[in-house]
Amino acid sequence: MNEIITILTTLNSTISSKTLRQLTLIIEATLSMSGRVTMLGISRWTGEGCSYRTVQRFFKDKHEWGKLSWILVKEHLCNKLSKTYVLAGDEVVVTKSGKQTFGLGTFFSSIQKKQLQASVSSVYL
Repeated sequence: MNEIITILTTLNSTISSKTLRQLTLIIEATLSMSGRVTMLGISRWTGEGCSYRTVQRFFKDKHEWGKLSWILVKEHLCNKLSKTYVLAGDEVVVTKSGKQTFGLGTFFSSIQKKQLQASVSSVYL
């Protein structure tokens, strides 16, 4: 777990210290949990410093995930050796734990093979 926290310190100059602290707590909780990962579960595993409301606010806020990912990759891979790297992502599809997708208006569910409507209309990417 300490290695992950050390890696996240690279983001100090990009995001606020409050956001970095929340991100660290959420990552630690998510990696410690077994079974379904929900906002309530995350708040229970974080203990003090990250209430359920704090977790909701964190995921409601707009974060530049692409930029943060690129900073981590650039800092920890590109500067090590002069090799060529190929990065690939794999979408993992799991069933929803609730009835709504917070922050998402319309989405395609590959499990149900159809477009679904959520109750919130704003989209944060």
